[in-house]
Amino acid sequence: MIIEPRMRGFICLTAHPKGCEQNVKNQIEYVKSKGKINGPKRVLVIGASTGFGLASRITSAFGSDASTIGVFFEKPPMEGKTASPGWYNSAAFEQEAHKAGLYAKSINGDAFSNEVKQQTIDMIKADLGQVDLIIYSLASPVRVHPVTGVTHRSVLKPIGTTFTNKTVDFHTGNVSQVSIEPANQEDIDNTVVVMGGEDWSMWMDAMKEAGVLADGVTTVAYSYIGPEVTEAVYRKGTIGRAKDHLESTAFEITDKLQDINGKGYVSVNKALVTQASSAIPVIPLYISLLYKIMKEKGIHEGCIEQIQRLFHDRLYSGAAVPTDDKGRIRIDDWEMRTDVQETIAKLWTESTTESLVEIGDLAGYKQDFLNLFGFGFDGVDYLADTDEMVQIESIK
Repeated sequence: MIIEPRMRGFICLTAHPKGCEQNVKNQIEYVKSKGKINGPKRVLVIGASTGFGLASRITSAFGSDASTIGVFFEKPPMEGKTASPGWYNSAAFEQEAHKAGLYAKSINGDAFSNEVKQQTIDMIKADLGQVDLIIYSLASPVRVHPVTGVTHRSVLKPIGTTFTNKTVDFHTGNVSQVSIEPANQEDIDNTVVVMGGEDWSMWMDAMKEAGVLADGVTTVAYSYIGPEVTEAVYRKGTIGRAKDHLESTAFEITDKLQDINGKGYVSVNKALVTQASSAIPVIPLYISLLYKIMKEKGIHEGCIEQIQRLFHDRLYSGAAVPTDDKGRIRIDDWEMRTDVQETIAKLWTESTTESLVEIGDLAGYKQDFLNLFGFGFDGVDYLADTDEMVQIESIK
């Protein structure tokens, strides 16, 4: 079939297998170009199919020659209907890893469930024995709690007062005002259950009990702080409460892993175009300004550049892992530089539908958004008849 992008709001309903494959290959080539990392050898990535999770799997495998198990929840293809992009990404990753002689297997299922945790533990026991790095990079809006069976849904809302600020429709470039009503306590609680640290802790508890954590094991979850302009809806909103919980969970995990010399960290990463961030009002406008400034200063990074730097300069540099006063790894350091943030604050007030074409990088935002779904890559013939029925080698 000829596969074209079909948009509905901030979601693309189609994905291109060859484009996703090219995306993975590009990231692999970047990691290989930066040289070897004296890093992990047996890695589990929970949320391994897109964004920072995919970049973590690629960096582990092609930076450190690691064996990797990836857990994700993706939609496989059907005749005449494409899979989700994460499915095609994972298929391409496995293909490239196997070509390079690397162990790579995947599990497609609900990572919040006890069943997938057990399936993963069984695979580690059978194939790897133990793991020395666990990346926790889940981004789901819904969680069915494995103990209570209750379905919790996260919300993106401010706390206390209605939030009003500028946003942009990145499809049209139209800058407008958006207002979001404040959350109630139930909204806050549900968001913390979905996006906080409870599930991460459950994973670590289950694996420790099963004996599949290596001595000196490291586990890392990903977070975001962001600037003042987004904090009412993000860091001081419902998601921020969940991130606070995630960050406090890192200390609890470290305490539980003391007897095997393990450590839990939260890495605060840079704002990037993801399916999740595209849905958050205010964020697309912020990112379009951020991209313009960081590209002009020569310090722009995508997911793979961020994670390669995290592994090479922070986690596996040979020195103690540097953290801020709250114990977090800060790989958002270039985004949060004073000169970058001062420029954004100035441009924010000047942002209109007309001015954004000049002062922002809306084209870069759109390009990155299309890339998420396998579109817009050089070297891919998008007019060619393409087989949508791509399978993941290790998933039968």
